[in-house]
Amino acid sequence: MSIDSALASPSSILDEVSELQRLPAAEAAKRLVAMDHRQALTCLRAIHPPMAREILQAAPAAIRQVLLAAATPENRRQWARHEEYPAGSVGRLMESPIGVFTPEETVAQAIETLRPLVKLAFISYGFVTDPEGRLVGVITMRDLLFSEPGKTLAEVMLRNPFSIQAKSELVEAMKSVLNRHFPVYPVCDPEGRLVGLLRGQEMFEAQTIELSAQAGSMVGVEKEERVSTPWFTSLKFRHPWLQLNLLTAFVAAFVVGIFEGTIEKIVVLAVFLPVLAGQSGNTGCQALAVTLRGMTLGEIRAGTERRIVFKEALLGLLNGSLVGITAGLGMYFYASMQKTPEAPMLGFVVFLAMIGACLISGICGVLTPLILKRLGADPATASSIFLTTFTDVASMGTFLGLATLLIL
Repeated sequence: MSIDSALASPSSILDEVSELQRLPAAEAAKRLVAMDHRQALTCLRAIHPPMAREILQAAPAAIRQVLLAAATPENRRQWARHEEYPAGSVGRLMESPIGVFTPEETVAQAIETLRPLVKLAFISYGFVTDPEGRLVGVITMRDLLFSEPGKTLAEVMLRNPFSIQAKSELVEAMKSVLNRHFPVYPVCDPEGRLVGLLRGQEMFEAQTIELSAQAGSMVGVEKEERVSTPWFTSLKFRHPWLQLNLLTAFVAAFVVGIFEGTIEKIVVLAVFLPVLAGQSGNTGCQALAVTLRGMTLGEIRAGTERRIVFKEALLGLLNGSLVGITAGLGMYFYASMQKTPEAPMLGFVVFLAMIGACLISGICGVLTPLILKRLGADPATASSIFLTTFTDVASMGTFLGLATLLIL
């Protein structure tokens, strides 16, 4: 197969694609071998990825590695059988392996095999597999450079190499490589067979994108939306969540309406409604942010939810008490300036309401993403919208309810 030959005409490419799709994988692979590598890649890209994978697997190893090296990283991922792996797993990001050898091959043979491959793709390591495809060793470029040409790879390879399981969650994989700063990691199945390669840069970039998308998801901005997204598409993404936010705001307004008589008799209460809502909202958002971060990093496991809820409830209680003292004093001085006779009791009501609102908000900040996840939704999706409703209802309802009970 010539590496520098010219592309075939578009009509002949279409004919070849039709023929390759009609033939069994083994026959299609033989036909692929006879093509120029650029023509072969063009044909493979035009074929449905599962069929292209079958053809590549049936092709001779040397030809397959040349084609994979010349392909784009995206093509290599498509041809790495990643659809069978769950979303968020290592298998979804891995590429098809390049630079794979047998233990019996010599250093000289490995160098000759790599010579054309390194012109087409960046190769950091060679991977040695047994006849069943199990990973048994890794070869560095330094090993090949300084080893005797006649030595076998079994003699110079690094045995028992570190690898990542294809079905592992991306977060777990990141934890396992924190002290192993390799540019490329071999990916294996449960039987130890080499099924792909994962580049460290892509792994951490994928997780960075996931974390950066959370802030938008919390307020109804889809992960797919970017700065360059057309305005009409952005409108379709955002507007339904704004309508939902409006409906939830009506719920909070309804709660205030229930206590309309209380507000008419003690007008000063209306001044402190935004104070209670703002403080409880911030308390809930703090708990929400920590919970989402823990879920993304895999820190929240089954059975730990109750402990996390208790912690945030305790923090809400303590923060609410401390903030409640300040807010209560503020209410007392403000009501006194307005010549309100119930000023001491109003300060006490604000103190109690702040404790209750922050306590409930902290619990809701944890439960909102946990419930969304239990329902099968993205925990970050519109979580801030739902949380705002809970905190507004809790703060205003508690404040006005206590004022009604203790003062009127």
